[in-house]
Amino acid sequence: MGRTPLQPVRVGVIGVGNMGQHHTRVLSLLKDVELIGISDLDRERGIDTASKYQVQFFHNYRSMLPHVDAVCVAVPTRLHHEVGMTCLQAGIHVLIEKPIAASIAEAESLVNTAAQQQCILQVGHIERFNPAFQELTNVLKTEEVLALEAHRMSPYSDRANDVSVVLDLMIHDIDLLQEIAAAPVIKLTASGSQSGPGYLDYVTATLGFANGIVATLTSSKVTHRKQRRIVAHCKNSLTEADFLNNDIQIHRQVTASCMAAHGQVLYRQDGLIEQVSTSNIEPLHAELEHFVNCVRGGDQPSVGGAQALKALRLASLIEQMALDGCTWETSSDGLELSSPSATLQI
Repeated sequence: MGRTPLQPVRVGVIGVGNMGQHHTRVLSLLKDVELIGISDLDRERGIDTASKYQVQFFHNYRSMLPHVDAVCVAVPTRLHHEVGMTCLQAGIHVLIEKPIAASIAEAESLVNTAAQQQCILQVGHIERFNPAFQELTNVLKTEEVLALEAHRMSPYSDRANDVSVVLDLMIHDIDLLQEIAAAPVIKLTASGSQSGPGYLDYVTATLGFANGIVATLTSSKVTHRKQRRIVAHCKNSLTEADFLNNDIQIHRQVTASCMAAHGQVLYRQDGLIEQVSTSNIEPLHAELEHFVNCVRGGDQPSVGGAQALKALRLASLIEQMALDGCTWETSSDGLELSSPSATLQI
């Protein structure tokens, strides 16, 4: 399935709304990539974008498929399954924005079809490629994590208003915390609120992992200050990662004193803050470069369909818990989230 080093990977973009515009921009800059064209139901927007990058516009994305090796799909979530399936069945490698699909059944269908067609299926959990997260995971390799906090807040926006805050924002942190904890979730509580009729706008959830780690996630579409942060409470430190400012700080407790001749303390240090350096690479650039390398080399992506399906299963459960006000848990052996043995306790 890989391409030779001499051949550029031919890529198209399906959907050039907010995220699709960024995909198009980055793809146009990547080496060894030939941006073939873009497709969008909004003809005026599509033609304007195609003209800007001097590529072909396809009103119907199916017309573009014979000309490309891979596509980036950035359409509304409700269309992920239809568009993704059409591309995979045509033998086209797919990077699809998160969440992978609108339902677990649709996501499973995409994952199975990608395997059958031997196509790359990567899902746009872009925070995996954030330099702050990558450095955070490096820091935590030498720490004993006790608890995790994730805060992902945004003011209200017209983008992604076809899904709840869980599937729009929280699903990023669901994926990241599962990666850090590296253990099954065995207990969950969640609650949420709506600012009006429609989808949940504010949700907080607490997860219990089989290895004893506890995680709290809070996501909001109605908070007036944007925030993207993960805090790791460890046995010997507290580590804070700010994804907006690409900043990591490690707080350690130390005791250092300087005593005068008569017992007077002239100097005392109770804590130490370490600043961790991170790179300035754009996460989307790293994500798309990884996708292209997978297409070229045939390797599996770091965030493939299976990982995205795992995040969607937990996100769907959190969403349902927030709506119903229930508590979910399994036995301590870490049953799968989809297990029929899972019980709901009101």
